[in-house]
Amino acid sequence: MASRAEIADYITAQISGAGAVRSRKMFGEYSIYCNDKVVALVADDQLFVKPTTAGKAYLQDVEEAPPYPGAKPCFLIPEDMWDDAPWLTELIRITEQELPLPKKKKA
Repeated sequence: MASRAEIADYITAQISGAGAVRSRKMFGEYSIYCNDKVVALVADDQLFVKPTTAGKAYLQDVEEAPPYPGAKPCFLIPEDMWDDAPWLTELIRITEQELPLPKKKKA
């Protein structure tokens, strides 16, 4: 099931204070970028944040699930937490800080 653009737009607006935030549609779902790092996915209109040690410490008790079949588990963020922009922004900020920069593609 493809995700709605409004969901990705809402989440990127909520986390805009975390850095340079944008979304990109990929295969009917959305990748959420912060400072050119993929930090989250919107799949089936659900928010999945890439797992990090700092993110797990921040969330404490969090459900993990794969965003699509065959994917590694990510932190599944409940929809009722999306409205808490400061909380969600902090989660994305600490996640982005721990993730490595993407590898440069060869020309």
